[in-house]
Amino acid sequence: MTLRLSNTLSGEREAFEPADPDDVLLYYCGLTVSDAAHLGHARTWVHVDVIHRWLEHLGYGVRHVENITDVNEKIVARVGERAGDGTLGEDEPDVARGFIGQLLADMRALNLERAEVYPRVSEHVPEIVDLVGTLIEKGYAYESNGSVYFDVTEFPEYGKLSNQSIEDVEAQGVEDERSEKHNPADFALWKAGGVSEAAVEEHRHGDREYDADVPTGETWDSPWGEGRPGWHIECSAMSMTHLDDSIDIHMGGRDLVFPHHENEIAQSEAATGERFARYWLHADLFEMDDEKMSSSLGNFIPVSEAVDRFGVNALRMFFASASYNSTQTYSEAAIEEAIERWERLEAAYDRVESAADGPDARTKVESPLREAVEDARAAFTDAMNDDFNTREALAALLELAGAANRHLDGSDAYDYRGLRRTLETFEEFGEGVLGFDFGGDAEGEATLAGELVELVLDLREDEREASNYGRADDLRDDLEALGVEVQDTDDGPEYRL
Repeated sequence: MTLRLSNTLSGEREAFEPADPDDVLLYYCGLTVSDAAHLGHARTWVHVDVIHRWLEHLGYGVRHVENITDVNEKIVARVGERAGDGTLGEDEPDVARGFIGQLLADMRALNLERAEVYPRVSEHVPEIVDLVGTLIEKGYAYESNGSVYFDVTEFPEYGKLSNQSIEDVEAQGVEDERSEKHNPADFALWKAGGVSEAAVEEHRHGDREYDADVPTGETWDSPWGEGRPGWHIECSAMSMTHLDDSIDIHMGGRDLVFPHHENEIAQSEAATGERFARYWLHADLFEMDDEKMSSSLGNFIPVSEAVDRFGVNALRMFFASASYNSTQTYSEAAIEEAIERWERLEAAYDRVESAADGPDARTKVESPLREAVEDARAAFTDAMNDDFNTREALAALLELAGAANRHLDGSDAYDYRGLRRTLETFEEFGEGVLGFDFGGDAEGEATLAGELVELVLDLREDEREASNYGRADDLRDDLEALGVEVQDTDDGPEYRL
């Protein structure tokens, strides 16, 4: 079965044909680093990761670029915000840098394949200025009071992604831009000056404390005066810089279809005369309590907290249980079901691995397990080629787990070749495509943690013997702060994690 994708641009399910039959150019609209990444971000990350992995499984080379928006009024609004004993940052780059560090750590915790590059807006202002200049030269943009706007009336295909006409498009941008624009639907490519006080106040929270006056954010020189890039122009500039003028797959959240992705198409194709992206894929909403999970609504669970609570395998199982272009709702019950499914899959893997390496596995024994393996492989492949249907692909692996358990329960002598093929399938598809980690040494990690606790307790005993009771108490407090309960007994200290 040929890989087929649901293309938002055409509204059709289409056969996938990249411009280069060997390599795929993939761009994902990344995060604005004004807060910690949450489960809604993690869901799309995981699906982009699975898409990346499946394309590589099919034999393509994948050039994957994911931008980081580190220039934005939401970031400026958090300058000077009190956080613990200090602030989130003294200026816009400082705030962004802190969240970027956390973002990259969250990506690694989710076992994501690395993109080829994570370009930042702040590092690509020259390319953005050049692109804006090109649009002015070609008559698609105009300067007004030091700002530059894209004239949507000059691009006849404007609205083709979101299926709306220019007449139906509401005014874009903040209210103080309207007097500067030729048409209310025109959008900003370059904004004169810094971030306005009104914009900062709009994004600040009244229940938080700030140590700084209202900041204006970073500005850069340009032919139109000092200012900042508009939001939409950044993705076009960075995609063209690190991929090409025309790419194969552009992915992002469904909420970005308009205006962000519509504007990307207009400015990119106006500048180059080429189709910007062949396939537009959009991840549907991730909801909590029937609302979109988002930082602005405050109804979110940070990625770091979720990984600590549930584990990365359970989270990936949860996300894979719904396809990328279907709405998914967070609930404790759904997470518990994902944990149970992961434990069932992992237990089957461990059991098959043990049996294959045990004395009861025989090379001349044949069983229905072999047919079950091939059926599972075919079902998994068909599902992934059907617009990356992770739900059905996952069902194929769980069905194979059941078949493996039935074989082991009903046989005195095990089919070694069937078991070996089962392991290969779990590892090739479960680990290689869905990103699970069957080899995670949780027991080894617990052993190491115990050894480290015992080392600290030995040091504490040395301090007590040297009458350094204050230091000994500090060590005990530090352990308790990390979740290690220490109990002194007649036989020495005991602990519980």
